[in-house]
Formats: sequence, C-alpha cells, structure tokens
Amino acid sequence: MSVVPYFSSSSTVWKSVEWVFGIEEVGYTGWEISADGNYRLDDPAKKRAVLDVIESTHLKVTVHAPYADLNLASINDPIWQESVRQLCACVEHAADLTDRVTIHPGYLSPAGKLLPEKVWSLQKEALRVLGACGIEHGVKVCLENMINIPEFLCHDPDELLGITEGIEGVGVTFDLGHANTVRAVDGFLAHIGAADHLHIHDNHGTSDEHLALGAGTIDWEKVGRVVAQGYRGEIAVVEGRNLDEARESLAVFRRWFV
Repeated sequence: MSVVPYFSSSSTVWKSVEWVFGIEEVGYTGWEISADGNYRLDDPAKKRAVLDVIESTHLKVTVHAPYADLNLASINDPIWQESVRQLCACVEHAADLTDRVTIHPGYLSPAGKLLPEKVWSLQKEALRVLGACGIEHGVKVCLENMINIPEFLCHDPDELLGITEGIEGVGVTFDLGHANTVRAVDGFLAHIGAADHLHIHDNHGTSDEHLALGAGTIDWEKVGRVVAQGYRGEIAVVEGRNLDEARESLAVFRRWFV
C-alpha cells in the first residue's frame, strides 16, 4: 500500500485558518489538525471555521490533540483529571473528521520524579480512559514518542510499546524527527510494523527543529525504504513550519516514499 502525505504545522495554531488552503495547492493529500489555539475542536466557533476550510477542499484529515500545559502523568489529581478530560473531548469532536488522534504522553514533574511508579500507573490509567473513549467514538488514540527532554515519558520504542501494550483503543504514532533527537531512528524503524501512524520531519539530532525533509541528518532514503516495506498504516504526516518548507519536504517524500 502506498503511503500518502499529509501536512501539519503546530506553529500556526494562533493564525487564521485560511493558510490551510495552501496544503492542497502544494500537493498534499491531507491535513493533520493541531487541535489547539484557533483550532480547538471543542470550541464550536473554532470547529466551524475548521470545517468550512475542510469542506472547501479535497483534504482528508487526522488530528493531533492539544498538549500545552497538560500532563497525563500528573500526580496532582485535578490536573490529571483535566488533562484526561480535554483529550477525551478532543477525541469526541475529532470523530466527526477522522479515525486517528495523536496524543503526547505525560512527563515527570519535580514531585513526580520522586514517585516514578505512580507516574507510570497514572499514564497507563489515562490511556485506558482515552482508549475507551476512542472505542466509543470510533477513533484510535495513538501515543507519540517524545524528544530529548529527560522528563518526558516514551523516548524509545520499548517504552512506547510497553506502556500501550494491551490497552484497547490505543495505538502508537512513531515520530521519526523526535526519534532523531535521542538517536533512536534505527530503533523505531526496527519496529515499524507496530506503528499505527507516522510523523516525519528533520533536525540535526540535538533539538526538535521541525526542518524540511533533507535539511537535517535523517537518512530519508533508508526511512522511505523501511516504511514502504513494513509500515502497516497509510499516512505519513510531514510536520513543518511553513508552506515553502512543506513544498521542499514533499519533493523528498515523492522521491523516497512513493
């Protein structure tokens, strides 16, 4: 099955939604909505603006849930509850648009570092709740691997797959740009058959730069070959900064992924 390219840009969430028309003009098949800022799907007016754009294009859609100031592994119960509530709301509203929602894992707060087993348990419980919500609304909730910030959970494939194992309604998003910041691209490619969703962007291996494909140090020829052979999904989301770089990324994508 051919992998099709979607585009997403989290840096645009406070901009007017009209820029999205350019995604189709550049040549992408779909848009992954970063459901925060002006694109909150749980805000009726903002969701209507998003729908107006989608209905005026041929773009297909997936969704990335909000994550700013949320923590699915918080040991502060009201914060944990609110984090779960907001993500469940996103899943519910995204169900009108897609069957895939990507979420971020939680992280170790200074207090949480003293209770790592509790943090792990809270993250697992959040996933059980979100998985049940996803099943109810026909959405697979996909947990994403994180960048090289030590406090985050799920830097490597073993941890990502371990924390989601056996939880109904929950899958995984492999982010190869994130993986490059922890020197784990090869590790994730070795498990590519387990990925339900895919994010791709480039960097130089030290920070989450979200560069165009080919502008950093990731070997996209190798990635494209492995994805073509083993990825069970059908979407690869290019996460970029602007439409000019989206165009650059699409040229690389068409060379190695199609």
